[in-house]
Amino acid sequence: MHSEFDLIQRQLEEQRDGIVSHALYSDLDSLRQIQTFMEHHVFAVWDFMSLLKALQRSLGSFAVPWLPSSDVGAVRFVSEIALGEESDHDGRGGYQSHFDLYLEAMRGAGASASRIERFLSRVREGLPIAGAITESSLSLSVASFLSSTFEVIDRNDSAEIAGAFLFGREDLLPDVFTEIVRQISFDCGGRLDALLYYLQRHIELDAEDHQPAARRLIESLCGDSPERWARAKEGAFIAYRARKRLWDGALQEMNHQPQPA
Repeated sequence: MHSEFDLIQRQLEEQRDGIVSHALYSDLDSLRQIQTFMEHHVFAVWDFMSLLKALQRSLGSFAVPWLPSSDVGAVRFVSEIALGEESDHDGRGGYQSHFDLYLEAMRGAGASASRIERFLSRVREGLPIAGAITESSLSLSVASFLSSTFEVIDRNDSAEIAGAFLFGREDLLPDVFTEIVRQISFDCGGRLDALLYYLQRHIELDAEDHQPAARRLIESLCGDSPERWARAKEGAFIAYRARKRLWDGALQEMNHQPQPA
């Protein structure tokens, strides 16, 4: 007998396949194209962390004053994921969040971090997300992507957030992407090696820790409730649609770049 988790995975296969086989991957044939991809993907790396924090908040583990959670198992699972995402090994004997590893990889690749940094500066100033998006003059696809995520977060439904977090964020970069990055990095004297390290850590943690923990988390949150599983599936559909729009925007920008002389 298949679990509800397995049933949702099968129901989402078409949407997931549309992302991992997106046309943009066939266009990633130069350093400049990788740079453009990273300038969009960094927003997915950032809002993954926002979904993670929203999950912790919904489980009560970020409440002050603190109170014991009614679902200690879920708290533990999400804390395991947060440990790796917020303080992973940086490859040099220290620790960094995956977001900071990605920013470092962008700088090494020569990608511009100006859009994400401008956006985060508005967030630090205390602007609501909608205002920060407007004030940062983000592209339509990035703005739509972020708005979709924070609509889920603002509803504060742990099952819907978990669906967006697990199904719509993990394991959406195909294996071919790593090989493309590896070849271009070789051709460009190692400029993408920091990105390769990020991808390596992402893959290792997903396979060994995050995917099993995330599955246990969503099963703990949804239990035997058809209603909660339905909301988890809706969260996943929302996340897939948003990621598809983000990839469409990246591809459009890649196709409108001036060709090298």
